[in-house]
Amino acid sequence: MSTVAVRRLDLRQTFTALKYPNFRLWFLGQVVSLFGTWMQNTAQGFLIYELTRSPAYLGYVGFANGLPSWLFMLAGGVAADRISRRNLMVITQSSMMGLAFILAGLTFSGTVQPWHVLVLALGLGISNAFDAPARLALVPELVDRQDLTNAIALNGTMFNLATIIGPAAGGVVYALFGPGWCFTINGITFLAVIAALLLMKMPPRPALVRRISPVTQIQEGLRFVINHRTVLALISLVGAVGMFGISFIVLLPAWAVEVLNGDATTTGILRSAQGVGALLAALWIASLGRFNYRGKLMTYGTFFFPAMLFSLSFVRDLPLSLLLIGGVGLAVVLINNLDNSLVQDSVPDELRGRVMSIFSLTFFGTMPVGSFLLGLLAEKYNEMIALRIGSLGMFLCASLVWLLAPKVRKLE
Repeated sequence: MSTVAVRRLDLRQTFTALKYPNFRLWFLGQVVSLFGTWMQNTAQGFLIYELTRSPAYLGYVGFANGLPSWLFMLAGGVAADRISRRNLMVITQSSMMGLAFILAGLTFSGTVQPWHVLVLALGLGISNAFDAPARLALVPELVDRQDLTNAIALNGTMFNLATIIGPAAGGVVYALFGPGWCFTINGITFLAVIAALLLMKMPPRPALVRRISPVTQIQEGLRFVINHRTVLALISLVGAVGMFGISFIVLLPAWAVEVLNGDATTTGILRSAQGVGALLAALWIASLGRFNYRGKLMTYGTFFFPAMLFSLSFVRDLPLSLLLIGGVGLAVVLINNLDNSLVQDSVPDELRGRVMSIFSLTFFGTMPVGSFLLGLLAEKYNEMIALRIGSLGMFLCASLVWLLAPKVRKLE
C-alpha cells in the first residue's frame, strides 16, 4: 500500500486543532448552537410551506435571508478588522438569539404569518452579514497557522454533526409538539456559543497603525482579491456553489412532499443525510493533516457536486435520494472547506476580515439569488427540472475554472 494511501487512513491527526484551549471552547459551543440552528431551519421551511403551499415562497425566504449579505457583508469585514472579532460575534449571536425567541413567541401565540417569517429572515441575514466575516477570520486566532486546515475541517465537522442531528430532531419535534418548540430550543442553544466566546483567553490584537475610512478599507480588500488571480478564482467557485448548488436546500420541504410524498419528518431526514455526507468529508479532510494536494482534491469536488445534484433530480425513491443527497453534502464540504483554507493561506492578517467578508459575500450573496431563481423554476415547471438546471450551471462554472485557472488545481 502506498504512503499516500496509508496517510489517508491515518486518523491520528484528525483532531489536532482540539489541543488548543480556545478552539476547544469554540468547537463545543458551536456544536450546541448549530444543533438548534438546524432545528429552526428545518421547522421554518416546513412552516412556510404549510402556510403558503408555495415553493416560490421558500425561495423568497431564502432571498430575504441572503439579501443583507449584499448590503452589509463588506461592512462586516471592515468591522472584523477594526474591532475584536470575539466581541463582535457576542453581539451578533445575541441578536440571532433574540430573533429566534421572537419567532417562537409569534408561533406559540398562533399569530405567525408568512410576512413575519420574511422580516425575521431579513433580520437574521443582517446579523449574519456581520457574523460571518468575524467567524471565518476568528479561526486563525485560535490555532497556529500550520493547523489551520485541520481547524477549518473540524469547523465543518461540528457544522455537519449538527446537520445530522438537528434537522432530524427538528422534524420530530415539529411533528410532535409544533414549530414553536424548535424555535425556542434554537434560542436557548445560542447561550452555549456566547458563553464559549466569553470564556476564551485571547491575546491582544495589535492596534491599527493607520486610521483610514471604512470605504478605503473595503477598497483595499477588493483590490487584493481582484489582483490575486488565484484567490479570485477560488472565491468565484464558492459563488458558483452558492448560486447553482447549495441553494437547492430551500426546496427540500417541497421536495419531501411533491417528489417523495413525505412530510416534515422526511424533510428532516433529507437534511440529516446531507449532514452525514458532509461530516464524512470534514473528518476525512481533518484526518489528512498537513497534506499538499488541496487544490486537486477541491477541483475534483467541483465536478462531483453537479454529478450528484443531476442524479438526484431523477430519483423519487427515498433510500436512493438519501444516498445521493449524502454525496451532495460530501461535495459541498470538500469544496468549501478546502477553498476556505486555500484563501486563508493567501491572505495577510490585517486584510483577513475584509477578504473573508468578500468570500462570505460571494457565497451567502449568491445563495438568495439561486434560491429565488430555483423557487421560480420549481413553481413554473417542477422541483426536479429546477435542480437539473442548477446542476448544469454548477458544471459549467467548474469547467470554466478548470480551463481558465489551471493554477487552482496545483495549489498545495
